[in-house]
Amino acid sequence: MTEKLTTTAAGGATRTLLMCGIVAGPLYIVVVLLQMLTRDGFDISRHPASMLSNGDQGWVQIANFAVGGLLFVAGAVGLHRVRGPAGQGGTWGPRLVGVFGAGMVAAAFFSADPADGFPPGTPLGPPTSMSTHGMVHFLVAGVAFLALIAACFAFGRRFAAAGRRGWAAFSGVTGAFFLAAWISIFALQGSRVANVAFALAIALVLAWTSLLAAHRLTRPGAAAPA
Repeated sequence: MTEKLTTTAAGGATRTLLMCGIVAGPLYIVVVLLQMLTRDGFDISRHPASMLSNGDQGWVQIANFAVGGLLFVAGAVGLHRVRGPAGQGGTWGPRLVGVFGAGMVAAAFFSADPADGFPPGTPLGPPTSMSTHGMVHFLVAGVAFLALIAACFAFGRRFAAAGRRGWAAFSGVTGAFFLAAWISIFALQGSRVANVAFALAIALVLAWTSLLAAHRLTRPGAAAPA
């Protein structure tokens, strides 16, 4: 009864926060796809989406990082509010999603360096040196990615404990695929297949996060999430 009253009391604000989480992933993905189709010289098999922050139209991706990150942070707060009573749902999952959102906001302030012909006029190949903002972007991205991978496994563990096998598998597979794809871009530097796989992994994990928020919106206070 306590859980039900708590969820109802915060219903309006919590629903709004979860809606932010639902919108976050699809909005980010759509904006990146539109830029892929319209930015000269950009090739997802050679350039990570973060490089779209460069050039005259770079403000679009910068805004995408900032808005998407804030929406994910809001969604994380919503997930925290519907996590269930102590002992039934943990707190690390929502916190880790929040860390990822904060990392996206930070990426808006610290852009990746131009490289491999993008934006047009940039020499081909990897940059010969890394700027300070490029280095900070790399570190921030690493923390954000690790947080989201950990969130997948944290939620997966809680869903498994609650007997929600479908969501447990979805969460675990998403985290594992994202981790493997992330490792592959370092192990197979320059591989177009690895770069595309990583882009797909990012799209999948962002979709997972938004679907998770949608699931919690329709099942507030249900047993299990981390």
